[in-house]
This record gives sequence, C-alpha cells and structure tokens, in this order.
Amino acid sequence: MFLRDFESSSQFNTFKDCLARRLLSAASNLPTDDSEGSDDPLDDFASYLALEVWPSLPIPLHGASYETLSSDKVLKEMALDSFCIPLDTIPIPTSFFDTLTSYSLFEDTEDCTRFLRKVLSDYLTEATAPPPVWKQTRTEECEICERSWVRLTYHHLIPRSVHAKVLKKKWHPESMLNSVAWLCR
Repeated sequence: MFLRDFESSSQFNTFKDCLARRLLSAASNLPTDDSEGSDDPLDDFASYLALEVWPSLPIPLHGASYETLSSDKVLKEMALDSFCIPLDTIPIPTSFFDTLTSYSLFEDTEDCTRFLRKVLSDYLTEATAPPPVWKQTRTEECEICERSWVRLTYHHLIPRSVHAKVLKKKWHPESMLNSVAWLCR
C-alpha cells in the first residue's frame, strides 16, 4: 500500500490512537488472527478504519493543535461541543460503518456515528491540549545516559538566544520554545 501524505502527520496518528483506544473499550471480538504476519492486528484494524474515515473529516480537524485552537473559530466550537462536528452532513464512507457492524461492534450506523463522535471528541481533547509546563516534566534519570544517581538539570532544547529567530522563521510554535531535557552534567 502506498503512503498517503496524511499518514505521517501527528494529527492522523493521534486520531488513529484515539480510535484504537475506543475500539478496545467497545468490544472483545476484534480481529486477532495473525495470518498476514502482522505485529499488531489491532493497530492494523485501527489504521484501516482511520484511513477510511480521515479523508472525509472536515479540514479544520486535520490541523487541530493547541496553536490552531485559538485562531480557528470552527475548530474551537467543535472542541467545546462534539455535537458541533457535522457528521450528518459529511460523506463518511459506508465501508467504515460496514466494518464496524460486520464485526458486531455496533448494531447500526447510528451507533457507529455515536462511536465516531466519541473518537473525535477524544481526538480534539488530545490534539488541542496545551503543552506541559516544561519545568514540571522532571524525570528520575538522565534522558541521555539514563543514570539515576546523579544530579539533573534542565537544558533548553531550543536555545533561548535564538527564540526570536525561531518565531520569525516559524520553525516551531511559541508553545515549544521552552521545551527542556533533563540531563546530568
């Protein structure tokens, strides 16, 4: 299978992970045979479903992030209320619904739509979450050498002296400027 552009995006991977988590909680009769030599049948199943539905979702969902949440009015409405996501008006592929019903995960398309709405709600919550307070991400061991008995200090991954240049050239969003790694000396 060829790699589509969106398959490498972090938003698509977040959506696929949210879909997989909801699938796990939805049923116990998911595909489990390993006949094709796959490492993880659930990952393949979630990838298939995500690939089916992702292209038909509204464009604001494809770029959902903490940075776009404040500037995109439509995305903000969707994040606040999952019922603002226009699932009734977008052409969700019938293969998505058929797959979920054929594995007896859901009874009908209405149940599948409710399931997709929950997945999208999880996705928006996760994709638009603010970055962590970097000083509070302290680890117990050095992030390079993994020694735990030494004193750790935090080091900026983007040097503070180049923050203005990074913002001007739009290399990273402003929320990532103070990201740190906890390292030993």
